[in-house]
Amino acid sequence: MADFDLKKENDAEGGEEVYSKAVRAGRRTYFFDVKATRNDDYFLTITESRKKLGKDGNFFFDKHKIYLYKEDFAKFADGLDEVVNFIKEHKPEFFAGQQDGELPGETLSVDDEFEKL
Repeated sequence: MADFDLKKENDAEGGEEVYSKAVRAGRRTYFFDVKATRNDDYFLTITESRKKLGKDGNFFFDKHKIYLYKEDFAKFADGLDEVVNFIKEHKPEFFAGQQDGELPGETLSVDDEFEKL
């Protein structure tokens, strides 16, 4: 039954998972998933996931997802690079103790990330 649910989710997103990277950053986890269409074009989904406490006392995950398509990769990367460089220039203390290009937080494999949940 779990395989069916996974397949259904992949079909709903329109692609087969090719590569995945989970980045733990404080209270948030970011998932970068490269997927392939039936025509073997790649697209990227970026998911922000935060564990929250519901009114009923149970935990749930609040997720936000962005789909990024091949025709937008370069412009997206340029825009992200520009705003990160702006922040580095105006608030360098935000990047103290980090290597260039490294995101804050612990980088984990997707399997390790799900094990922690």
